Amino acid sequence: MNPQYNLSPQQYQQHLQNTQPYATTSPNPSYLPSTAPGKDGMEEYEEIREQDRFLPIANIARIMKNTLPENAKIAKDAKETVQECVSEFISFITSEASDKCMHEKRKTINGDDLLWAMSTLGFDKYVEPLKVYLAKYREAVKGEKPEKGKEDE
Repeated sequence: MNPQYNLSPQQYQQHLQNTQPYATTSPNPSYLPSTAPGKDGMEEYEEIREQDRFLPIANIARIMKNTLPENAKIAKDAKETVQECVSEFISFITSEASDKCMHEKRKTINGDDLLWAMSTLGFDKYVEPLKVYLAKYREAVKGEKPEKGKEDE
């Protein structure tokens, strides 16, 4: 078991199979079950475009380049690998938060749910700095929203 993530590879694989039918462990990761069963009662699969599964590679490359010296280069396969990893990480955390919300009979995932999921999945080192960021973000957004029921003056 990897103590950093609190999940063994087998548990992680099981998590993916239970929560993400389109995860890379499926026979064809570019297909997702549709909401309607097929003619024979089996699930139908619709193709998911790559741009709908992954974050834009240009954004990934820009973030990667920001941490490197100016003259450094990044191979295409390195960008693609990070692109897949980042997208999988987001799905992993979001899935755990979604399970919590479903258990609590809530439809909306919030920042606190994501932080809870990160802690649950063993990413404790990141939770405290992100709590500070989330509080600052909420404070900044609070000043931007007009109060309900009051008209602009």
